[in-house]
Amino acid sequence: MPTRTMRYIATNKNVKNAEPVAIDVETLGNNRYAVTMDGEKFELESLVLPTLPQGAVSLLINGHSHSIDITQAEDELIHITINGLPIHVDVADERRMRLRSIAPEHSKEGKQILCAPMPGKVVRLLAAIGEEVKEGQGVIVVEAMKMENELKSPKDGKLVEIYVQEGVAVEMNAKLLAVE
Repeated sequence: MPTRTMRYIATNKNVKNAEPVAIDVETLGNNRYAVTMDGEKFELESLVLPTLPQGAVSLLINGHSHSIDITQAEDELIHITINGLPIHVDVADERRMRLRSIAPEHSKEGKQILCAPMPGKVVRLLAAIGEEVKEGQGVIVVEAMKMENELKSPKDGKLVEIYVQEGVAVEMNAKLLAVE
């Protein structure tokens, strides 16, 4: 099978003002990939097991096993949990990045709903309905696997809905709050 390489641009949304990173993914066949990021090449082999929940993958990265959960939150925003650590990544291919660059400004329009990236318990609400919030501002804290995770506003705007209360358990992808 001929190999195919795709270039993606990823931005870690957990890090304020994170610089986009180019990631080249070469398909090698049989669920194997060569991934080059920041000049470093990784060999990946993915395995989707029937015993894993949908979106969960067992991944060998340079011979080391990792448990990965992937859920798509929005068009290009992906929630990834690697060995229990949540990461929110904006991923776009080169074509989409070119389209963004010619648009006046890449912004999220309308109401944006923040969902739980994993099952857990709501520990704290950091903003109230009607409060103005900035993109990247912490708005809610969810505890998962004995770790507190501060989830951030997906855009500048006003907090218009809160779907949960402090102390309640939430499932993965449960609606938490909305910013408009």
